[in-house]
Amino acid sequence: MSATARNRGAGRPHTAWALPGVLFFGFFAVTPMLLACALSFTRWNGLGDPEPVGLANWRRLLTDDRLTQSLTVTVWLTLASWAFQTAAALLLGVWAAGRQRNRAILSAVFFVPFLLSSTAISLLFYALLDPNFGIVRGDTLGSTDGAFLALVFVGGWQFIPFHTLIYQGGARQIPEVLYQAAAIDGAGRVRQFRSITLPQLRNTATTSGVLMAVGSLTYFETVLILTQGGPGTDTAILPYLMYEAGFKSYDFGYASAVASFLVVAATALSLLLVRLSGFGAMRSTREGM
Repeated sequence: MSATARNRGAGRPHTAWALPGVLFFGFFAVTPMLLACALSFTRWNGLGDPEPVGLANWRRLLTDDRLTQSLTVTVWLTLASWAFQTAAALLLGVWAAGRQRNRAILSAVFFVPFLLSSTAISLLFYALLDPNFGIVRGDTLGSTDGAFLALVFVGGWQFIPFHTLIYQGGARQIPEVLYQAAAIDGAGRVRQFRSITLPQLRNTATTSGVLMAVGSLTYFETVLILTQGGPGTDTAILPYLMYEAGFKSYDFGYASAVASFLVVAATALSLLLVRLSGFGAMRSTREGM
């Protein structure tokens, strides 16, 4: 082997190191997805052997009015969650990357909600929003707008700290010399934020946005505990539709079809966001510095 080839391979991890991760992902992620996909072509109530039904579950899924409604609710929830979480996490992350007094303590406090489980947080806000004993007057969860906004806020309250940490790490990678040069040219903080911080955080925003979008598609505990898909079916997102089909109607074949559709939708959305943002072809924003 030539010296050039040896140098080229230096620093690259050996493929054997990736084997445990590949096996873990294959066993706990790929295998269940394949089993769910196979089950979507059967009729099964949880007892006995699954009965093959071909494309019956998929034909039913594509003609189910509830799928259209659940998909619409899911899309709106994803968009609202992305807008709310991005705005808050971006501002908090940039602030946390600074050198303010007590910044480290406050950043640790902000991160606490992410350490709690979704079930615990949902139960907490369910009690706080109780029309009889809660701190908010009126039946917030009994109205369509109130229930929807509650889901957006509770999800944001839990996951904004995580995305804040992502933006904080990205903001700390921005060279200080850029801000010094801008200050010499007379640019204020707002102009520096718009002309330096936002462009430099483009890669970070793409990563955070993909995680937000995929995470919003998989909300379940929050919907189950706070709204039960209500009022009526106004907050019945796709995962809740899957839950109702599988664990209320015991139609696990149809529930598996919904789950498979959800996986395809989440994957397609992730690829679309990466493609539109140009993330796959991005080079370092610090190139040439």
